[in-house]
Amino acid sequence: MIRFLISTAVYLVANAIGLLIAALLLPGFSIDALSFIVAVAIFSLVQTVLGPLITKIALKNFPQLMGGIALVTIFIGLFVTEMVTTGMQIGGISNWLAATLLVWLGSLIASILLPMYVFTQAVEKVRQH
Repeated sequence: MIRFLISTAVYLVANAIGLLIAALLLPGFSIDALSFIVAVAIFSLVQTVLGPLITKIALKNFPQLMGGIALVTIFIGLFVTEMVTTGMQIGGISNWLAATLLVWLGSLIASILLPMYVFTQAVEKVRQH
């Protein structure tokens, strides 16, 4: 159970970091403070649901897409999140493409580094008590 909670926390924080990087670096990408939490939740939910679905579709119909599944999923996740969240704007096509790459890269790096440094120490403290 603790492993699941830690994994979920890492996933949410990694997605939050990815969205924050895109919002900070891209001039047309904006998320207001209140909508940020909602955007992270919606984006993460869409990623969780669509990831396996897109993988299954790609395996059957488009095996060439397998290398870019994460990018496709992030692009669709950004699209759905922008449609649902009123306080989020991505901008033109160049922002959409750059945001997809930045969110992917930010989430990837965060999902690798967070468990190694942040959550490892937290788990050790919990186990000691």
